[in-house]
Amino acid sequence: MSRLIDLSTPVRTGHFRWPVERRLAKSHDAGAGQATWAGWNVHAFTHMDSPRHVDPEGFTTDAIALDMTVGPGAVLDVSDVPANTPIELERLAAAGAHLQPGDFALIRTRWDERASIDTPDFWLQAPWMTAEGSIWLRERGIKAVGFDFPQDHCIRFFLTGEARPPLPEHVTHFHLLARGVIMFEYLCNTGALRQARNQMIGLPIRLPDSDGAPARVIAVETDDTP
Repeated sequence: MSRLIDLSTPVRTGHFRWPVERRLAKSHDAGAGQATWAGWNVHAFTHMDSPRHVDPEGFTTDAIALDMTVGPGAVLDVSDVPANTPIELERLAAAGAHLQPGDFALIRTRWDERASIDTPDFWLQAPWMTAEGSIWLRERGIKAVGFDFPQDHCIRFFLTGEARPPLPEHVTHFHLLARGVIMFEYLCNTGALRQARNQMIGLPIRLPDSDGAPARVIAVETDDTP
């Protein structure tokens, strides 16, 4: 037996930060069948980052093969972290004792249960990753990582209007993404996960020569997975 857990945030109109243009390109009323046209920033909602997002010499989505975003996953449960608090290395390492080289690491805060992604507090009150924790993940040899919260402290500056800091302060982008670890952002529903290890499937839209792409991310839990 297996369970499929969808970790993807729905793409919907009306979001205060991420505008989505959606309209009917064809309609039944016009006698042409129905076809929806939609457009939004590829770094909105659940999506995948490729290194080109932060490095002008980094590889784009063309270089990301399926085995780079699909495979064994490890859930690092740090959901006890308080709001507006860094996730210190000690907490992350304790949660990731079962992490193995080649894993898709899922950093679980269950933040979507504490703040709605439709409100500013989702960004302004979120916990965040530290540089030390990001380096520790990379040194464990992970191939991909997913976050269910806005993982760099300075991401909130998009709302506060503070000046965007240099790349090293975007700690996960600098220490992970820029060094080839594929990142998935704005996951949700991680509270539905029951097991520490699973199979992760991250399938970005096949958008060539891009710095990122919208993605559907699911976890597969089986009875024989610890």
